[in-house]
Amino acid sequence: MRRMTKAAAVMSVAALVLASAGCAKKSTDSAESSSGGDECVAEDSSKKVGMAYDVGGRGDQSFNDAAAKGMDKAACELGFTTSESEAQDGESEAAREGRLTEFADAGFNPVIAVGFAYSASVAKVAEQYPEVNFAIIDDEFAVADNIANLVFAEEQGSFLVGAAAALKTESDHIGFVGGVETPLINKFEAGYAAGAEAVNPDIEIDVTYLTQPPDFSGFNDPAKGKTAAEGMYDGGADVVYQAAGGSGGGVFEAATAADARAIGVDSDQYLTADESVRDVIITSMLKRVDVAVDTYLSDVDGGDVPTGLTRYDLEADGVGYSTSGGQVDDVKTDLEDFKAKIIDGSIKVPTKP
Repeated sequence: MRRMTKAAAVMSVAALVLASAGCAKKSTDSAESSSGGDECVAEDSSKKVGMAYDVGGRGDQSFNDAAAKGMDKAACELGFTTSESEAQDGESEAAREGRLTEFADAGFNPVIAVGFAYSASVAKVAEQYPEVNFAIIDDEFAVADNIANLVFAEEQGSFLVGAAAALKTESDHIGFVGGVETPLINKFEAGYAAGAEAVNPDIEIDVTYLTQPPDFSGFNDPAKGKTAAEGMYDGGADVVYQAAGGSGGGVFEAATAADARAIGVDSDQYLTADESVRDVIITSMLKRVDVAVDTYLSDVDGGDVPTGLTRYDLEADGVGYSTSGGQVDDVKTDLEDFKAKIIDGSIKVPTKP
């Protein structure tokens, strides 16, 4: 693949940012719709937030969309003017740096980076723009006085959907599809397996990762997700949990074709996925990125700009599981019991497989 020079990357990002500069109205409309029709406040040109999405961007029905939802809510309720752009498959580090730099140069403050892949870029650009506030989701290694690290206890929420899978399976055989094998996605796998084994120590669990770093296309390749899940369903698994971003849509398609079941991630995917696959989604591991983003922007608006690490766990209602569709209603008592034990420390959930 041809690599862009830094100058070319910055020019490309500039075009993206300028193209999205009119997004605030669109974002406001979305937030208004999701908030039951409440009227949004007028945009304030002095309050400008830029959001740099990971691969897949707005519309992935998962991680990026959750971040967008939080920004939309803040834009509607607090009057932020917004702009957004997204990472591309295989892009250089210079492109990520350029995206953040363009936001800072254009007066956006704060700037929110969605995903750990921005770690090095946020650290570098934040040092160059000490007067700009940055937030990064899913990373605690980019550290500076003007960086807020918004992270989650994904293993805890994944434990609960793992228990749900073990309680709902009819074959005692389940699966896990990870987008890219990184320490972050390993947390999803570890929690899922621990939850399933807490219900049934002898349960069979298939595990597949779609790509390995530095190839992050596993988060945006539905065809690859579908193929991986098909192999699991053909092999006897009847519930598959996907932590694969935009690739998860392929897992849902495979579940539909196999007359099997699946588990969503990050957002309540029973509500966000295509209607044709909705009925196979028995639950989703909720990672409340929207709450983290909205809370961060509310604090910024109030003049108390967060910095450093904030971890959203079960006790803080930062992760959890969805009940839309009613397919886990019959096991909810069991899931709530596990949840209480995790919160009180009776159950320690592993972060590594």
